[in-house]
Amino acid sequence: MKTQNLDAKTRLPSGIWVLGFVSLLMDVSSEMIHSLLPVYLLSVLGVSAVTIGFIEGAAKATAEITKVFSGVLSDYLGKRKGLTLLGYGLGAVTKPMFALAPSVGWILTARLTDRVGKGIRGAPRDALIADLVPVSMRGAAYGLRQSLDTFGAFAGPLIAIGLMLLWANDYQAVFWVAVIPAALAVGLLFFGVHEPERAVTKTRSNPISREGLRQLDQAYWWVVILGAVFTLARFSEAFLLLRAESNGLAIAWMPMIFVMMNAAYAVSAYPFGKLADRVNHRYLLMIGLCLLIVADIILALGEHWLWTLLGSMIWGLHMGMTKGLLATMVANTAPASLRGTAFGFFNLASGISLLIASVLAGILWQYAGPALTFYAGAGFCVVTLIGLALRPVGQLAR
Repeated sequence: MKTQNLDAKTRLPSGIWVLGFVSLLMDVSSEMIHSLLPVYLLSVLGVSAVTIGFIEGAAKATAEITKVFSGVLSDYLGKRKGLTLLGYGLGAVTKPMFALAPSVGWILTARLTDRVGKGIRGAPRDALIADLVPVSMRGAAYGLRQSLDTFGAFAGPLIAIGLMLLWANDYQAVFWVAVIPAALAVGLLFFGVHEPERAVTKTRSNPISREGLRQLDQAYWWVVILGAVFTLARFSEAFLLLRAESNGLAIAWMPMIFVMMNAAYAVSAYPFGKLADRVNHRYLLMIGLCLLIVADIILALGEHWLWTLLGSMIWGLHMGMTKGLLATMVANTAPASLRGTAFGFFNLASGISLLIASVLAGILWQYAGPALTFYAGAGFCVVTLIGLALRPVGQLAR
């Protein structure tokens, strides 16, 4: 009996696994498209690197900004699953738009709409994870979801490679196949996740009122600032694909960059998530930043696509070490009643930073070349490391 009780306390709830597989399926769908989209825009539609940087930055910023409103709404309603389902459903509905798009304007509309769906589901889903597990298992829970999510991001480009080889670089056909796993993700979420009951009060308070925001203390806002500066150092991964293209990798094999990056990400996210439950967060963040510096230097100096592949793998390892960790830090510094709002503001700051970083990367790429783009990323890493040294976050560690 004691062994059974111990197992129950150490096993992650089934809802966390289901949310992980929902993320996996949606990422298979998304990355089948996204791993081809930058090269499709560049080589087929003749779009410039600056425009690609703007599209990618605007898309990801849209997702992060939308998370503010969905996070606040989930706190106000006291419910997470409905908004999460709406977000995944919107993402699934927009997938056919990529296959039907005749111009860059359509692509931009599809990309932004898809990212609105991602934004709607992001903060409520992350808050739901914290609702489903005890504090002592949050690092493992976020790490597991991120690991399964990233396995989908690994499988999606791999499927895209096979289909591009099979169908002689038929982009639209690959985009149509991506509709299938997106639909499966929505069905799995609808039937497989049961939201825990929460205490319901007769009067609902506004989470972003002055009184509500006072509950988000200095430790939380420090994590928000840290995440924003961190994101400046990590612009859109679309530039990894552009670097591979400039180094001579064949178009059909271009998704291999995302395959290897996400393989490193998927393998590392869960172990590092569990580690985050036991060690000082500051040290893990600093190691992750050092890994990103190494990746940037390799991507800047390497003039063969194999170097791009290596740099992308180290980039993925850095993401596995840091993205789930930052989510854990947000959950640990926010009160339960404001978790959705807390994730929303964190993602808003990160989204604005990502837009700035991606546009800047596009400008540097077009007017100064790929090398300076990645050197600039390494420079932002150094700035973030200095910030961590001056303001340790040891109080956030377990």
